[in-house]
Amino acid sequence: MHEESRTAASRRRFADEARAERPDLSLLCLLLSAEADPELGDDGIDAAQIELDRLAGQLPYRPGGAREWAAALAELLGARCGFMGTPADYQRLESSLLHEVLRRRRGLPILLSVVWIEVARRAGAPVYGVALPGHFVVGFGTREEQVLTDPFAGGRLLTGADAELLVAGSSGATVSASMLTPADPLNIVLRILNNIRAWAAARPERSDVALWAVELSLLLPAHPARLRYERAQLLVQRGDFLAGAAELEEYADVVTTVEPTTADRVRDQARAARAMLN
Repeated sequence: MHEESRTAASRRRFADEARAERPDLSLLCLLLSAEADPELGDDGIDAAQIELDRLAGQLPYRPGGAREWAAALAELLGARCGFMGTPADYQRLESSLLHEVLRRRRGLPILLSVVWIEVARRAGAPVYGVALPGHFVVGFGTREEQVLTDPFAGGRLLTGADAELLVAGSSGATVSASMLTPADPLNIVLRILNNIRAWAAARPERSDVALWAVELSLLLPAHPARLRYERAQLLVQRGDFLAGAAELEEYADVVTTVEPTTADRVRDQARAARAMLN
């Protein structure tokens, strides 16, 4: 299949899955990976899903309550398989791609958490993501018996004080009850895409990565409207002045009633983009 048509088919599949009644987190992450690695293909996606199944098959059958599940995952994925993170992983795009995290057994906290969630879910554990500010972790059990683990640290069990330190260190905030609620799969995917956009923003030569990360974000049912403005700016940056100018004008039309000053500024940017063609 031609690469352009393959990408279009992958994006249609991503959009369809994002709008499913129960979106498949691992599939969405792997379709995201296919944007960075067009050679991944259906076979690569299937292989990654099979690896998650294989890992789940190595867990003990229903080991007990939340704490026992957390310990079983830490033993398998952290101690035996070596899944964990290091500061250097924040500098690598591969750390945000699920198939690469499964291969390298290294990644960002949120991608390692996806591995924990998907392996544990397949084994029947009461598991979910917990989107602490600046550091994603995994929760097991009900709110009353909740046990938190940090996959970035190999699945270390977190006390309340540990969680407070993580949040204070990354954001300066204090832990609130709302931070400990299960994270929605689509919010997890958007947060992964935000991480990729931040990675690309620090590397202007990788505007290609920034563009596909924004475009996938726009395929999610709920996304910040400002992403349309970001996409328009990227198109101009990459030399597609006409398309970028058109999108800038569309964004200005959207915000003109609530932010007229912003709309005027964006229209000026659209005119400047068109002038670059002269």
